[in-house]
Amino acid sequence: MSEKVISNKNNLQVLYEDNHIIIVNKRAGDIVQGDKTGDKPLSDVVKDYIKDKYNKPGNVFLGTVHRLDRPTTGLVIFAKTSKVLPRLNKLFLSKDIKKTYWALVKNHPKKRSDTLVHWLKKNPNNNKSKAYSREVKDSKKAILHYTVKKKLDHYVLLEVTLETGRHHQIRAQLAEIGCPIKGDLKYGFDRSNRDASISLHARHIEFIHPVKKDAISIDAPLPNDPLWAACFA
Repeated sequence: MSEKVISNKNNLQVLYEDNHIIIVNKRAGDIVQGDKTGDKPLSDVVKDYIKDKYNKPGNVFLGTVHRLDRPTTGLVIFAKTSKVLPRLNKLFLSKDIKKTYWALVKNHPKKRSDTLVHWLKKNPNNNKSKAYSREVKDSKKAILHYTVKKKLDHYVLLEVTLETGRHHQIRAQLAEIGCPIKGDLKYGFDRSNRDASISLHARHIEFIHPVKKDAISIDAPLPNDPLWAACFA
């Protein structure tokens, strides 16, 4: 596993880069793609980085393969060429890219490790997903696996892997079992984090490079916060 930061220019942490792919460590508050806020998206920041580093004239191609919620931190993969974009999309669709998340939550779950199965229904009016124990109209099945990694004084560190990729899935499912993520006011935590983040971090990713066929395994450095640091104490 690699936690090496190969570039940290203009608050952009680049963790891996070759001719085909670039992997960055997203900060809390960054949006991956443009939205109605009009704020500059991470995709444009990465384009600027490529344009500057390689002295590229004109427009820079960058394909967005997946997203992270705005208050979430961690690994985001972008395609640097139109050739590799559909190959990365296929890896995600076939679940051949393994992603691991870390979450700091309130309350210890009943089980040290478990598989959670819910049906999530998104409400576009408040941009929130509700988790149900049975299928309801317009809901989608959501499956995740969690394991307790460490118990801190007031929080519990969970390691989470997903079988499905639903809207706010980790946030909604953990809240439903009484373990809301630290700072996540939308899903029941009682106060916000100072930087408006939630303590959910896309920590690890591994896959076979779709062009070079090398095994890629990357860890995203944790946010600079004493509570995250305590996870290694």
